[in-house]
Amino acid sequence: MARLLLSLDGQVLAEYNMSKERYTVGRLQDNDIRIDNPTISGHHSLIINILNDSFLEDLNSTNGTYVNGRLIKKHALQNGDVVTVGRHQLRFLDGTADEEDEFASTMVIERQAGGMESLAKAAALSASMHSDSSAGSMSAGSMSAGSNGAAPSPAAVRPAGAEPAAKRLAIAKVQVLNGSFQGREITLNKALTTLGRPGAQVVAITRRADGYHLVQVENKSDKDQPRLNGQELGPQARKLADNDVIEIIGTKMGFFLT
Repeated sequence: MARLLLSLDGQVLAEYNMSKERYTVGRLQDNDIRIDNPTISGHHSLIINILNDSFLEDLNSTNGTYVNGRLIKKHALQNGDVVTVGRHQLRFLDGTADEEDEFASTMVIERQAGGMESLAKAAALSASMHSDSSAGSMSAGSMSAGSNGAAPSPAAVRPAGAEPAAKRLAIAKVQVLNGSFQGREITLNKALTTLGRPGAQVVAITRRADGYHLVQVENKSDKDQPRLNGQELGPQARKLADNDVIEIIGTKMGFFLT
């Protein structure tokens, strides 16, 4: 079944299953998809579903209807099309394509437009949590390679071909435990993986020498706080153990060591 995801500034507001033949989009109460915003006309757009095909038509709206950034009058919708009405977006999913790309783009922040800010915040948090140990390591390196030009001590130089300890750590994964993406998996093969939705809730999993750690990056949602095993995550980083359960924006994800 085709679906529409309504979003504003990257935050998903609602999801509509396209089970009827006709859907109107607009500001007035009688619309199937009502968007109460002055940039939206009373009856802005119309979507008609015929068998497995969906067609979009602009209803002579004041500000126009755009698909993937292009102004349209009529358009045959394709999977992944982004319809813009006013400041809002409606992402069309035809229900037949693999949902893996959608899952990655909505849950894995690195792949989402506008997610770089959250990624930068997560990187800064991760760096601050280890500033003391990093400073100690830097100090040792500086002392071993002094101003007299002496060679660094062996402890300060990793032998050629040797891998950092973090790379030798077993690869872990998180698996979605509920909702429409149940069973989807994300392999934690990067030093930093951020999950969630910018503007609502974002957490980061960092992969370090001593294991995997979970830290809260952003929480502006009116929903529950991010949780680990049913308890609020809070501002401090928490080390993850096999079979831990992470909950963010209503999605539960199991952490598993492979």
